[in-house]
Amino acid sequence: MCLLLALVFIIPGNIEHAAIPLILFFVLMGIGFRGFEKLKGFTYTTMIFAGVTAAMYYPEYFVEYKGYTYSNLITPLIQIIMFGMGTSMAFKDFAGVIKMPKGVFIGLLSQFTIMPITGFILASLSNFPAEIAAGLILIGCSPSGLASNVMSYLAKANLALSITITAISTLLAPFFNTIVNEVIGGPICGDRCAGHDVEHYQNGHHPYWSWTHFQ
Repeated sequence: MCLLLALVFIIPGNIEHAAIPLILFFVLMGIGFRGFEKLKGFTYTTMIFAGVTAAMYYPEYFVEYKGYTYSNLITPLIQIIMFGMGTSMAFKDFAGVIKMPKGVFIGLLSQFTIMPITGFILASLSNFPAEIAAGLILIGCSPSGLASNVMSYLAKANLALSITITAISTLLAPFFNTIVNEVIGGPICGDRCAGHDVEHYQNGHHPYWSWTHFQ
């Protein structure tokens, strides 16, 4: 019912009026999934959709409250979540990763090849300005971070493998991101990147920033 009501607004082009029906649709779907064993795992996903929809329609409620910026909570919340997942693990969970490191190598290879190339393809097809296209590729090069660990935990996947890949890719990112960004992002930035390369080299900055910082 909520979805039909949302479509009534969306189809004629009145997307701004579809906020409440869409949010309720995802929330009720998530609650409904809890009643089915095979669908229970999708509850988190549908709630994410509900949260994203709410943030898109009402961004002012997700930025600050009485002058307090919510972004200040990011670091402590990440620490709490990682601590919580860590308490559910033991050293023996990482034994399989050490004995069979193939999964780590595959994950790292995918991190620094498939993801940047995907970002490059999306940036090339979207006709974004050079600054936005460069940022899109940069996001593709960045380590997965907490999100993949949380997803692995909720999906009851190999959390130890996920954490290991995240940790190693984060340590390697300053080196590999530089190479990947220059090789893949350079052609998109064109002459603007070249000019910034010279300027930033003269100022002693790393080329990693030369094509991502535009004035």
